[in-house]
Amino acid sequence: MGMVFGKISVETPKYTVVKSGDGYEIREYPPSVAAEITYDPSEFKDNRDGGFTVLAKYIGVFGKPENQKPEKIAMTAPVITKEGEKIAMTAPVVTKEGGGGGGEKKTVTMQFLLPEMYKKAEDAPRPTDERVVIKEEGGRKYGVVTFGGTAAEGVVREKVKKLTSDLERDGFKITGEFVLARYNPPWTLPPFKTNEVMIPVE
Repeated sequence: MGMVFGKISVETPKYTVVKSGDGYEIREYPPSVAAEITYDPSEFKDNRDGGFTVLAKYIGVFGKPENQKPEKIAMTAPVITKEGEKIAMTAPVVTKEGGGGGGEKKTVTMQFLLPEMYKKAEDAPRPTDERVVIKEEGGRKYGVVTFGGTAAEGVVREKVKKLTSDLERDGFKITGEFVLARYNPPWTLPPFKTNEVMIPVE
């Protein structure tokens, strides 16, 4: 029941707050291991979150884990998504390809961070679905803004725009595309959801 009301009872990544800005934080995250899938939403009937089920099957959310051991892996939060699309500081939106091809393809990359017990990619069980990639994420630094409600595209875009201008105003050098971190399952009531927009900085 707690999950409906936004209680986060799973492992979340540890981080150090380096600086608290006006409405945002600069955080340093230690290295971690992630299970990742990159896809065109059209593969999942245009569901941008279609990769969730594939990753959930890998860790064994729906029964027997789809990995070679098979080993059940604890769910963690947040679920991280990155767009293969660039949000420019001005309108209109300029799209950036997530892969080769005709230019219209917009890919989504979704990640589950694996529990802290997995220190290296080879410590994690190998996926049986070849779309799932296990990778090591090095230590990283982000400007982060936290917000509630449903992380609809327009809302996320506004948060990215404001956070980008706040970071630039405060002298931070942005080093890459934003990522969206969502901490609750889809059935959590919107007012109780926790989301974060994270922009990598130097």
